[in-house]
Amino acid sequence: MIMRKKILIILLAIFIIFLTLEAVGFYLAGSRASAVSLKADSVKNIHARNVNLKKRIAALSPKGTYLVIDTAKNRLYVKQENNTLKEVIVSTGSGSILDDPKGNRQWIFDTPRGERSIQVKKTNPVWTKPDWAFIEEGEDVPKSFKDRIEEGVLGDYAFDLGDGYMIHGTLYTRLLGRNVTHGCVRVGDKDLKEIYNTIPVGTKVIIF
Repeated sequence: MIMRKKILIILLAIFIIFLTLEAVGFYLAGSRASAVSLKADSVKNIHARNVNLKKRIAALSPKGTYLVIDTAKNRLYVKQENNTLKEVIVSTGSGSILDDPKGNRQWIFDTPRGERSIQVKKTNPVWTKPDWAFIEEGEDVPKSFKDRIEEGVLGDYAFDLGDGYMIHGTLYTRLLGRNVTHGCVRVGDKDLKEIYNTIPVGTKVIIF
């Protein structure tokens, strides 16, 4: 009789364990199914966001031909839509700082980031030297405007971007590829001539 009870208790325990394992298995299977479902939903959401982001970027991208200037790599790209038509080595702003000895002004020689446009195209451009150019050379700032005019230092061609910034030629071709300018973008005359002949006034210029 006692043996019978023991057997019944053992069988009952085995039955309870079996039911527990079945329940756990069902729960785990359900959890795995939920996890797979969530993962699939997550992948779909990421894909949808990427598609939406690409559409937004495409809408913001300039249409037609435009210029892109990478100040870190010192490269100028002629772009048409998403295609690169030409890549050119340039020189951009040094980032150096010049203080006025009188203590009331400071200049940071950096190429401005952002979006600009070509306002004027010039051949045989003339440089009107600003105050900082004389201060940097340790000279007195002239009172006469004609003393500010300097020819032959900007190459044969130039694009005026406004606010005193230009894309222009250079006498210092050995320095192309380096951050050495006072903010303008220097380009070798051969490359600049080709760009000058194909890029019209109003073309967008993106600088970063």
